[in-house]
Amino acid sequence: MTFIPLALVPLSLLLHYVVGVPSFVDFALGAVAIAVLADWTRRATEQLAERAGPTIGGLLNVSFGSIAEVILALFVLIDGQAEVVRAQLTGSIMGTSLLGLGIAILVGGVGREKQVFNRERAGQLSTMLMLVVIALLMPAIFDLTGRTVTHTGNLGLSDELLSLAVSVVLLTLYGGNLVYTLVTHRDIFASADERGTADWSLPLSLGVLVGATIFVAIEAEIVSGALETTASGLHLSPMFLGVVVLALVGTGGDLIAAVFFARQDKMGLVLNISIGSAIQIALVVAPLLVLISWALGHPMTLVFSNPLQLFAIASTAFIVRAIAADGETTWFEGLLLVGVYSLFALGFFFVDRG
Repeated sequence: MTFIPLALVPLSLLLHYVVGVPSFVDFALGAVAIAVLADWTRRATEQLAERAGPTIGGLLNVSFGSIAEVILALFVLIDGQAEVVRAQLTGSIMGTSLLGLGIAILVGGVGREKQVFNRERAGQLSTMLMLVVIALLMPAIFDLTGRTVTHTGNLGLSDELLSLAVSVVLLTLYGGNLVYTLVTHRDIFASADERGTADWSLPLSLGVLVGATIFVAIEAEIVSGALETTASGLHLSPMFLGVVVLALVGTGGDLIAAVFFARQDKMGLVLNISIGSAIQIALVVAPLLVLISWALGHPMTLVFSNPLQLFAIASTAFIVRAIAADGETTWFEGLLLVGVYSLFALGFFFVDRG
């Protein structure tokens, strides 16, 4: 473990609260600091999971695996930028399934003819991703139907209520997935690529988890406050910052972990991290944000109004399904995934530029 990147956290706070720097500096340093803290949160959660066993460990990963992303999205949401949060969700699904998985396959495939993984487990993950993506996109199709097919804008249920209903269903499905994979069919889905025993003590793991979460909240407030000014100053759309920058900030730890395990030829873990993270975003993070936003008085719907977002999410699920179908990967497939992500990133870069 190296503590050097953690120096960015006090540096960011010092420059923001004491020195006073331009908004884009606050945004950049805060974003990198959150990415560093997210990685430490992931490590602490994994150490606690090792001690708690697979069932409780799975619950811990659900509860804290995406805590940095949830906190960051909540602060952006409180600032009244629900569209940026939806862009962040889109970017997170793309980032883990296309960029993260692509880089991992590319790096892991260097010097190897191919890498193999459990096709059944990968198929189950990719199928679930496709199903939840359909559920996630349904509110947008519902809204489009009301506006263009009925010409009344009223189908008997508001976008807000539908989003709440979809969120409850998605969280219920994830609960069922936990029971299926961690309890009733645990032996089937147990991976041979175990991460090993816990290296940290229980107090250290809890301390790192609590401390990292607190500082993520502080940094998230700084980043969300500097978002609009940074976008304006750099002539970038807030949507692009949400899709690319904020999304990668929240999922950076998963990307690093996926690359690490790919080099060790543990592709089962790589797919669990990459596709599993995208599933968690769709099944847990998105619905939680909808429910919490209503409780905070800043309601957010799951209506993705930008067609490019809809196409990006749907395409990601389709591509992942294709990659997982044969149970093996080569470095060129990784390059293709990175290339597709780059094309989407370019699209979001230019779509809102006047």
